[in-house]
Amino acid sequence: MALRMVKKTASIEEVLAAIEAARDKVMADEVKSLTKLGIPKAMAYQMISSRFHQKVGNQEEAEPDPFEGTPTTSWEEIS
Repeated sequence: MALRMVKKTASIEEVLAAIEAARDKVMADEVKSLTKLGIPKAMAYQMISSRFHQKVGNQEEAEPDPFEGTPTTSWEEIS
């Protein structure tokens, strides 16, 4: 009895949806843990969203990542 292995492929949209779902679950678990420690839910959401670079409520932009984007200073200015 021979079994044939069928290789299933996923679209980019499916992969992105799976990643986003996993990220949302991790974020929700972390918020739940922080609220158990006594941190207000709104503050916990803000702390977690800044770690995952997400916008929360009326927040315009999470804190910019210093390692992303264009550098504002050149190496000559640093030394």
